[in-house]
Amino acid sequence: VTSVDGACFGRNYFSRASAPDVEDVELANERAAVLAEVASLKKLAVDYLHPEVGVTSTDGACFGRNYFSRASAPDVEDVELANERAAVLAEVDSLKKLAVDYLHPEV
Repeated sequence: VTSVDGACFGRNYFSRASAPDVEDVELANERAAVLAEVASLKKLAVDYLHPEVGVTSTDGACFGRNYFSRASAPDVEDVELANERAAVLAEVDSLKKLAVDYLHPEV
């Protein structure tokens, strides 16, 4: 097919003399910094909206010491401490019942 119509020829808008120059290095660096900040903000937003996604870290400071199953942990609880705990829990139970009665007198 041979065509001589002027509308068949396209104009190259990228290599023409009036085309804008490539962006400055300073502008490119600023754009890269803004995009990096946007990416970190997006990651924070996803972390906030989806707390069920686990946190992954391999830093040594992230690992804790188990104070309950270590060799120097006490094997059993003192009888005195167990009695004290039972008394405190009984008092808490009675206070809870009192609070429920106060909050819901119709029950």
